[in-house]
Amino acid sequence: MDPEIGRRTWRTMEPFHGAIYFVPEAGEEYARVGVDDWMAGYFASRSAAMGAVSADVVIATFFNFDHALVRRSMDGVWNTVGPSRMSEARLTAVDRMLRATVLPIADPADMARAVEIARTAAEVACERPEGRPLFAGHASLVWPDEDHLALWHAQTLLREFRGDGHIAALVDAGLNGCEALVTHGAAGDVPSTVLQATRQRSGDDWTSAVESLHSRGWLDGDGGFTDEGRAGRQRIEDATDRLANAPYTAIGEDLCAELRRLVRPWSAALAAVFPQR
Repeated sequence: MDPEIGRRTWRTMEPFHGAIYFVPEAGEEYARVGVDDWMAGYFASRSAAMGAVSADVVIATFFNFDHALVRRSMDGVWNTVGPSRMSEARLTAVDRMLRATVLPIADPADMARAVEIARTAAEVACERPEGRPLFAGHASLVWPDEDHLALWHAQTLLREFRGDGHIAALVDAGLNGCEALVTHGAAGDVPSTVLQATRQRSGDDWTSAVESLHSRGWLDGDGGFTDEGRAGRQRIEDATDRLANAPYTAIGEDLCAELRRLVRPWSAALAAVFPQR
């Protein structure tokens, strides 16, 4: 199946998962278990599925964040709360988020059908965990019983499956974490200033990455893509789509389209709400 279909399906479903990184419910639940720093809550809640991993493992699997930020954020976090409790806190936040935003507009039959399709795709991904450590950690978690949480878990699996493949493509292209951010900014999807700030990359880091990519022939003197750089970034995106495509190929084009149709209004509701919350 054309990887573009899988990419469109992932894009439609991504806000259903990704809202948890922005909503206040997340910070509130993490604070209840003793983690009241936002970035510590982010790193710990997302990495908890892998167990009480070190900051170095988070640096490796999250890829593009400032290393010192990760070390500060992870320092002592597993002495405060265990990974299982952190995962429970995250799911509680997801439940609150979806009950407030999605369940009031979702037909239960549509939610059950979306779970059926998405879980089928996610279980295909679970058959091939090799080389995907962050995905494999999440695949080891028990599936939630309630449909809205099961759908969130399914998209989490599909998202982390894609993300691990994306990191493999970046490594294969010879990019480090900050260079990857610079190419993302040059592509124009997200402003470079936002990428640099949210990953807390220093000005020196950013300048070094820009200079490296310029010497490689990927960036011009103004920091924009050269033809070579644009083609290199496209190769990364194409490889990411290809590596993520097996679950969507397994369910086929028609079910991908049905899943997009079902989830689109719920993702739109979350995307509209979480930037202001």
